[in-house]
Amino acid sequence: MIRRFLIERKSWILLILLFHALLLFISYLDSQIPVSSIAYYVFLSFIIFVLFIIIRYRIESRYYRQLRERTNYLDEADLPTPVTPFEKIASTNITKQTEQLKQVQSHNQTNLEQEKDELLSWIHEVKTPLTAMQLIIDRIEDQHLKADLNYEWLRVHLLLDQQLHKKRMSIIENDLYIEKTELEPIIFQEIKTLKSWCIHRGIGFDINLNETKVLSDGKWLAFIIRQILSNAVKYSKNSNITITSMTHDDQKILTIQDQGRGIDIKDLPRIFEKGFTSTAEHQDNAATGMGLYLTKRVANSLHIKIDIQSKPGEGTTLKLTFPKKNDFVDIAEV
Repeated sequence: MIRRFLIERKSWILLILLFHALLLFISYLDSQIPVSSIAYYVFLSFIIFVLFIIIRYRIESRYYRQLRERTNYLDEADLPTPVTPFEKIASTNITKQTEQLKQVQSHNQTNLEQEKDELLSWIHEVKTPLTAMQLIIDRIEDQHLKADLNYEWLRVHLLLDQQLHKKRMSIIENDLYIEKTELEPIIFQEIKTLKSWCIHRGIGFDINLNETKVLSDGKWLAFIIRQILSNAVKYSKNSNITITSMTHDDQKILTIQDQGRGIDIKDLPRIFEKGFTSTAEHQDNAATGMGLYLTKRVANSLHIKIDIQSKPGEGTTLKLTFPKKNDFVDIAEV
């Protein structure tokens, strides 16, 4: 701040130094003026000037220091009180800009909310013909054609479901209903949803649930399991997916293990990043890079820890560790 102030006032400083130099030069040319007296005057005036600079720095920098330390740039109450005319001009302009930014932000937020509502409405509307399509597909006698149509129908269904939950993500904290949730119905319902895809890829399931209840939100937990299972089925073929649950150190753990293609070790740290797709299969246009990203966000809201282990060609093991005790406990016991 001091350096900036001196740079801002360099013209003042140079002018005073020039006056002093001029005075010394005149006393040098005019022998009748005692040099010692001029030097003494220059010395005293320089000291006074330094004191003046220090005082002005303390006065003038106060406003700009407070301005720099602001934390909420859209809060007009956070603006420091202007004292000088120029500070008042700056303050007035900042206030007007803040008001304009608030109006733009409010307008943009309204548009975003409207777009989100329209998209959610569209998704719900699309689900109606999808349901009708499923009923039509069920009446098809050609089993090969039926399997292919079921597979494509399921892909559309999962993409719409992912978009629906993505748009709801901003209000997930308000949408949570924490209770003791049965794992088995959720898992079996998600497997049933993926049935046609599993048959198409020759996938079976080995399920062993030693722990059947967890403290969570059933709807959002189902979304997490859906994303994990759809990934497991997508990248596996002619193999089984193992689903187990257990208790370790008073924490309930749900493990989903597949025998698919696995994940490259260099990709593991990034798989939960938004939009990230495998570097090994980067040409896979079907991958959106959103599934695990959304899964991680939902898991964080539910206080669920996700651990993943994988080796290329050997499959992937994903563990969901439910918290021992958190803020949801009191809610569930009420």
